[in-house]
Amino acid sequence: MSVITGVYGVILLFVLLAIRVPVALALIFVSFSGVAFLLGLTPAIGILANTPVSFVSNWTLSAVPVFLLMGFVSYHSGLTGGLFDAAKAVLRRVPGALAISSVFACSGFAAVCGSSLATAAAMGRIAVPEMVKAGYAPSFATGAVAAGGTIGALIPPSILMIVYGVFAETSVIKVFMGGVTIGILTALLYCVVVLLLCWLRPDIVPPRPLDDVQITALQAIANVWPVLLLMGVVFGGLFSGTFTATEAGAVGAVGALVIAAVKRRLTYAILKTSLLEALMSSASLLIIGVGASMFTRFLGLTGLSGTISSFVSGAELTYYQLMLLVVVLYLVLGMFMEPFGAMLVTLPVLLPIFRAQGIDLVWFGVLAVKLLEIGMITPPVGLNVFVIRNVASEYVTTAQIFRGVIPFLAADLVVVLIAVLAPALILFLPALI
Repeated sequence: MSVITGVYGVILLFVLLAIRVPVALALIFVSFSGVAFLLGLTPAIGILANTPVSFVSNWTLSAVPVFLLMGFVSYHSGLTGGLFDAAKAVLRRVPGALAISSVFACSGFAAVCGSSLATAAAMGRIAVPEMVKAGYAPSFATGAVAAGGTIGALIPPSILMIVYGVFAETSVIKVFMGGVTIGILTALLYCVVVLLLCWLRPDIVPPRPLDDVQITALQAIANVWPVLLLMGVVFGGLFSGTFTATEAGAVGAVGALVIAAVKRRLTYAILKTSLLEALMSSASLLIIGVGASMFTRFLGLTGLSGTISSFVSGAELTYYQLMLLVVVLYLVLGMFMEPFGAMLVTLPVLLPIFRAQGIDLVWFGVLAVKLLEIGMITPPVGLNVFVIRNVASEYVTTAQIFRGVIPFLAADLVVVLIAVLAPALILFLPALI
């Protein structure tokens, strides 16, 4: 009876999500109703009252608002605006220099942001007009930046990875280090896509070098050295073990505020906007986390997670069969749900399976985040695509941007294949800790 209740709960959850009920409310409603049905109203109220406190009081989660604050301050004060110019100056002689520069600029912005949407929005405003002016096909130019934005959740500080680490009860720093590998691999394969199209389709990606760059590489790097220094301090301290994730975020936030103030870019309006956006983003993420934590308790009471885990073990699926199911699941969910919702809805079911199968949870966290970020550029709900559409509406339609991301989706699938076939590649850096 309890397992059947769990099945009905999962079905009800997906029905609510299908009719566009917010993820947090759907998770909380199903969990509360399910517990009330199983144990009575009083225990359900107790879980509803206690879960927010027990979840939010997790110390690791305090890294979320400070990393968000670092990113918003850097973004609104324009500290990261020179990253694209620096990449252009360094890569001016490389075929497809503007597109490759946008990918590397997205990677640099990701290192102080942690959000795909913010990365895509910031780089879209800067890079797309320059690429279109230089003769790039508008669909490809916007597709490159939309895809580059997904690196925002792969390279630390990734908010997705922090929340995953809390739920999986695994080291956030190790997940971060695995994210470095897959983020760099993604950026490199995106660059390969650009170079191939320069060779095969010069009408889409002009192969000629940049001759109109007004500053030298050294001058460009000098313009962004404070941001590079901030990255070095935060991640050097994080990966050397000097800082915890929360301490690294706090150092980064204070560092961003100090740099913005010294460069005379920190106004009251920027500070207020950054604080409000960090608070609102943190609140929206944490309430989804509370709902997912309640849902985990509900499934635990029903025994559904254990039943599914036993079924998978009994089915004797091979590693590759299990991975195929997981990859398809996340790719399909990513087409219709935002990453946090998709991740927190599935983790209560998937984590027991992977623990039972002896699969490394650090590796799975990195793979899951990569799969979820692919959903940011797949139709019909590719959020990065719609962000780019808003900032580049004069150049392209939404359908054209979706066509422009197709080559980068192919590169993403290659990255996923490499991660599945060679887990040791992703785990190399985490193993150093």
